[in-house]
Amino acid sequence: MSWHIPDDLRERYLQGTLEPAPAMSVDAHLGGCADCRAALPYDTGWLEASWARLETELIRPRPSLAERFLRHGGVPDHLARLLSATPTMSLAWLAAVVAVLAFAVLAARQQAELLPAFLIVAPVLPPAGIALAYGPRVDPAHELMAATPMSGPRLLLTRATAVLAVAVVLAAIASPLLPAPPGLSAAWLLPALAAAAGCLALSNRLPVPTAALAVGGVWLAIVGTGRFTGTWLTAFGPAPQIGYAAAALLLTYRFYRVSTR
Repeated sequence: MSWHIPDDLRERYLQGTLEPAPAMSVDAHLGGCADCRAALPYDTGWLEASWARLETELIRPRPSLAERFLRHGGVPDHLARLLSATPTMSLAWLAAVVAVLAFAVLAARQQAELLPAFLIVAPVLPPAGIALAYGPRVDPAHELMAATPMSGPRLLLTRATAVLAVAVVLAAIASPLLPAPPGLSAAWLLPALAAAAGCLALSNRLPVPTAALAVGGVWLAIVGTGRFTGTWLTAFGPAPQIGYAAAALLLTYRFYRVSTR
């Protein structure tokens, strides 16, 4: 090939009639020769539209279904993008939570004495979700987020709120399926709130996964103590429910005060 692409070769290239080898040679030459690129006719409008589409795909990717849903619900754009990228919003985590709740519900419907299985499992889901939603070991974007204004306690609280909302909604959907009065079916709610608040409060001193494990251990100890002093349902009585509500408020306040120092 000459220093510049001959007219006849350029015409055949534009018509698409060149054999593969010469066409690849022309491509390679065009990549390094501005004069030959300028000699190729092009539609200005088409080129600008093509660049605009490319920019949209690379710089402003199309929002996911979860992100669009959150935006329609009034969530600000930056929070909707953050929440939709939360690891625990993934289908795998949601499927696992649904499977655990479904198993507990089916067990309780088969044998009423297994009802406590659901009540014991439901409060553990929020701390587990929080542990999976925050930290360098579970979040591929953790280092990137650490350099933004949303890092630290604010990011943890935002993601914990998302996790808690998802877990509570799924457990609330499952509760009416239980063979129990409505009051007992909802007895997991205050323990779940207290467990999530406890995980947040402990995260000021411990890694989030460790805090979640500690809260889970405390909850199982409470349930076990109730079993030894009476029945499994002792931990879900009126007096313990008041304690869970007070603990949730105090622990949330504690987390807020420490985080805003």
